[in-house]
Amino acid sequence: MSLQFLWYIPNEARPGHRGDDAVAGHNSLATLSGHAEALERHGWDGALIGTGWARPDTFTVATALAARTTTFQPLIAVRPGYWRPAHFASAAATLDHLTGGRVLVNIVSGQDDLAAYGDSEGDQAQRYGRTKEFMRLVRRLWTEQDVTHHGEHYSVTGSTVVPRPVVRGERRHPRLYFGGASEAAERVAATEADVQLFWGEPLDGVAARIERLKLLGERLGRELPPLEFGLRVTTLVRDTTEQAWADAEAKVARMARGTVARDVDWRAAVGQRRLLDLAARGDVLDRNLYTAPGRYGGGGAGTTWLVGSAEDVATSLRGYQALGVTHFVLSDTPYLAELERQGDWLLPLLRG
Repeated sequence: MSLQFLWYIPNEARPGHRGDDAVAGHNSLATLSGHAEALERHGWDGALIGTGWARPDTFTVATALAARTTTFQPLIAVRPGYWRPAHFASAAATLDHLTGGRVLVNIVSGQDDLAAYGDSEGDQAQRYGRTKEFMRLVRRLWTEQDVTHHGEHYSVTGSTVVPRPVVRGERRHPRLYFGGASEAAERVAATEADVQLFWGEPLDGVAARIERLKLLGERLGRELPPLEFGLRVTTLVRDTTEQAWADAEAKVARMARGTVARDVDWRAAVGQRRLLDLAARGDVLDRNLYTAPGRYGGGGAGTTWLVGSAEDVATSLRGYQALGVTHFVLSDTPYLAELERQGDWLLPLLRG
């Protein structure tokens, strides 16, 4: 299985995401496309583009960046409910066709400002039931013609998506990435996802989740190719181990003083609670997984950091690779400077 290395492009309404230093024009076409173009120059395969109401529209940003690049693969985060399945399948297939098969998709089921865009949803079972139906129907629309489906949440009759996604080798359509650590989320991942994304947990936790998902897929009768696995984590890389830890501790001290923008509080999510609970096991787990950021507002991929020299961080990432992780979505701030540093220093060690 080939390795894939992605970064993160901050399509944020306000500057300063996780301490980023881009302020003027932080979400302009020039700034965001500059990130995508730099990713190509420095060896990255593409980048995750996040989603959420009251921020630049993810699909629009991805389309603009794809038009300004030649190899950049946008991992486009989308929410069932914000999108209808047939509408999304058509839009993504069109962009995939126009870019020669560069589209990746991250399905997000986490809660958002639903009322702002006219959506509503019930309890967790209903939310993940809808997500499962969305993923299954989108895949059918990409791979079949004249699709008729009348389900609990969605309905289409005689639906054919034109143009079709790019078919290349074993690739039949854009990969569907998915996250979530609850039992309901894992049942969806085990049967419907192409790639399950984990946040920065210790190796033992990721190993246990991989084994559980494989067994769950067998028990639930997974009909797709084997589930692949990815890691979304902050990587703080410096010239030396000592400098990396000095900078990491200084950044956490600024977070504690409230001088770095805090993430949205996602404590209700099972995966976020798992990350926050890691701090009880110690400030540093495994070789260099730093848990302290979660105490001071770090959320999601910013809750835990892999810290060290390029060699240190590469060694840690190889540990996840040994477990079966083949997709890596990394980041640190300032985003542009760090994608260049880590592209030049870290990626050659990982690809070599």
